[in-house]
Amino acid sequence: MIQLTDANKIVKAEDGTITSPKGFMAGGIHCGLRHSKKDYGLLMSIQPASVAAVYTQSHFQAPPLQVTQESIASSQKIQALAVNSAIANACTGEEGLENAYKMRTLIAERYVIPEDHVAVASTGVIGQQLEMDKIEHGSMNVSPSIEGDHDFLQSILTTDTCEKSACYQVEVNGLTVTVAGAAKGSGMIHPNMATMLGFITTDAKIESEHLQTALSQSIDKSFNQITVDGETSTNDMVLTMANGSVDHAELTPEHEDWDTFKQALQLVCEDLAKQIAKDGEGATKLIEVNVRGALTDEEARIISKKVVGSSLVKTAVYGVDANWGRIVGAIGHSEAQVNPESCDIYIESQLVFSNGTPCSFSEEQAVEDMKKEKVTIKIELHEGKGAGTAWGCDLTYDYVKINASYRT
Repeated sequence: MIQLTDANKIVKAEDGTITSPKGFMAGGIHCGLRHSKKDYGLLMSIQPASVAAVYTQSHFQAPPLQVTQESIASSQKIQALAVNSAIANACTGEEGLENAYKMRTLIAERYVIPEDHVAVASTGVIGQQLEMDKIEHGSMNVSPSIEGDHDFLQSILTTDTCEKSACYQVEVNGLTVTVAGAAKGSGMIHPNMATMLGFITTDAKIESEHLQTALSQSIDKSFNQITVDGETSTNDMVLTMANGSVDHAELTPEHEDWDTFKQALQLVCEDLAKQIAKDGEGATKLIEVNVRGALTDEEARIISKKVVGSSLVKTAVYGVDANWGRIVGAIGHSEAQVNPESCDIYIESQLVFSNGTPCSFSEEQAVEDMKKEKVTIKIELHEGKGAGTAWGCDLTYDYVKINASYRT
């Protein structure tokens, strides 16, 4: 199913996946790191692809990130991405770094490509060494294909309850370009780039420098605007590959379709980000916070993240309690400029706070609104033209259960 999203030559491919762009293949298998589920995936391009990436801001960056950054810095091209779940290969010292290099070497040798054209990623439990005999088994036996998209999606999951993918198509010089993505993330999610694993493919023709510009701008309004639990992981990154399989004029900021391509990339990132927020560990609802009228877009984003990340707001949403005081509390200690006398707060369509005082509203309607799978909070500041949105989820008993026994 193709759904028109705007009048700017962009459509959403509802059934599209990470292998929808021309020239990409993927696969996933069970190599033995997990009890029975798929745990090793491979994403490949038929030719070296331009690449852009962003990484976690954690001081404890895991070895796979170090190896991937080295590959990208060396060649500015990536042709294969190997990823395992179950074991994060984080805080594992020199042995962990050697294992990440070995993981890269195994794929390079199997497909006869330069080692610096291979990226690696890992996700799972921190502090455990990779079982390299199983990684070698995965590297030698995974078989990427156009039909291997769902196997790849399954192989990267940890506590996720569902696969996460998005796909949009855009016209560039009158030709159809596809931008697609896959992601995993459910816990340790907080806006500090990137707080998950995200992989994006496109058949657009674009150099790595310009792809990095487009990705970084998209990240600020998508992955950096989600939070589940305020925790940032050691392994998180978003990596984008553009293999140029569609023969249009090279995309640059001066290209007539540059803004349209960037919007398609932004839509993929935002779509995946919302799926991650909705699938937060133990979550029952997606929370969206829209802030308008801030001094700047950045201040609007700061406030929206502060509200959606508040444990008290999250528990109020879980408990179907229209306690707007929790929202006021979160806004009140944000780093943005706020005038309490000109702040309006809405829960769904109902105005609950305005001009420094409570408003009369229907508790019954609020309860019905907060029972929905998506709860929207709107904040009008009347300070300027800045706008921003953030996404998160409610905080439930199950979140505690899941994380109390994560290793065991």
